[in-house]
Amino acid sequence: MKITASDRRALSIWRTLVTICATVTLLPFTIFAAYKSLRRRRLKYRLKEKVVLITGASSGLGEALAHAFYRAGCRVVLAARCEDELRRVKNMLLTTHSVSKTDVTHPPVVLPLDLSDLNALPGRVAKVLEIFGHIDILINNGGISYRGNILTTSIDVDIKLMLINYFGQVALTKVLPSMIDRQSGHIVSVSSVQGKIAIPYRSAYTASKHAVQAFSDTLRAEVAAHNINVTLVSPGYIHTKLSVNALTGNGEAYGVMDSATENGSPVEKVAEEILYAVATEKKELTTCSFVAHIAVLLRTLYPELFFWLMKKRAHQH
Repeated sequence: MKITASDRRALSIWRTLVTICATVTLLPFTIFAAYKSLRRRRLKYRLKEKVVLITGASSGLGEALAHAFYRAGCRVVLAARCEDELRRVKNMLLTTHSVSKTDVTHPPVVLPLDLSDLNALPGRVAKVLEIFGHIDILINNGGISYRGNILTTSIDVDIKLMLINYFGQVALTKVLPSMIDRQSGHIVSVSSVQGKIAIPYRSAYTASKHAVQAFSDTLRAEVAAHNINVTLVSPGYIHTKLSVNALTGNGEAYGVMDSATENGSPVEKVAEEILYAVATEKKELTTCSFVAHIAVLLRTLYPELFFWLMKKRAHQH
């Protein structure tokens, strides 16, 4: 079939109209995306030079947070039990991110710290204060997970989860006097969606995260008059080794990467969301799947339905 000059002109006009329509439709989204990206960059600049203490910084979300805040120009203190892993993270930060007058200028500080050793924690905080004189942002990220049945779980495991996940955060929060003296500071508590909804075979973990939720809400109200911000972070499943390192009822490592964790959110994405929440002084950040959001809603509005679903889930285990 022969294409005439008239057909070519019509086709050209049609292509032009489609291009114009597509441009008009996509332009607002492009502008919004560019604005959002620019705003995020400007907000990150607010964090430049801030002293940030991150617990659980030797792996997983803590390591990703170290990269995010270091990249934003913060003076990062890496805290966890394993000093060798902390030094690995420090070297990664120094070799991965460029150093310039407008970017990163401060080498990370390694701070070996055991959240279960409550009596030693004030001394570790004092060490940071000796180096920098103050702490601008405390990120309580360190913790441990659990998989087990309530009735067969040793009470020692329940105590250990509460000790590390809850009391460790409480003890580190005693850094508050130095923040109050300066009338400035920000405390970030990494909880979990399971701090909002309890699911079967996670009792010790969800209990500790419930406690973190309540403590953070109370803390936020009490320190508001001192210009201290509190951000509570409730992530859903994140692709880390949290399930592999989780404790079982007898205290041994679970040693399995479960499917929910395997398919969890990229750890870098969650770290960036936390960075943005801190920069905007957000009081609460819940970053999880649509299903998890629905579960939280059900627990609040239709508790009987939520309880029935959890019963079914427990029976399928």
